[in-house]
Amino acid sequence: QVQLVESGGGLVQAGGSLSLSCAASGITLRLDDMAWYRQAPGKQRELVASISRGSRTNFGDFVKGRFTISRDNVKNTVYLQMNSLKPEDTAVYYCNARFGAANYWGTGTLVTVSS
Repeated sequence: QVQLVESGGGLVQAGGSLSLSCAASGITLRLDDMAWYRQAPGKQRELVASISRGSRTNFGDFVKGRFTISRDNVKNTVYLQMNSLKPEDTAVYYCNARFGAANYWGTGTLVTVSS
C-alpha cells in the first residue's frame, strides 16, 4: 500500500518562505507524475504544481514564479519551495502521486500565511 506523508507546513508571515516535502512509502518503483494541490476553506481543490518522471513541471496560474517543485526519484519524494507567500496562499496542501492507473493522496499539511 502506497502512503504519502507530507511535512513542512506551518505559520509564516506574508512575504516569507516555506518548504514542503512529501515522501512515498510502500513502493520501490519510480512514481509517475507527482504534484501538490491545495484547498482553502470554502474553495475547490486546485493544482499548485506538478512534476513528471522526467522533471517536466507545470504550475497553477496563481504561482507566477513564486514556487518551485522538484523531486528525488530515488527516494520517491517531491518538494515544494514556496517564496513570497501571500495570505491567499493559506490552505491545506496535499501531495498527489500517480503510478499507472493508481492515484494516491497524502492527508495534507496546513500552510497559514499571516498578513
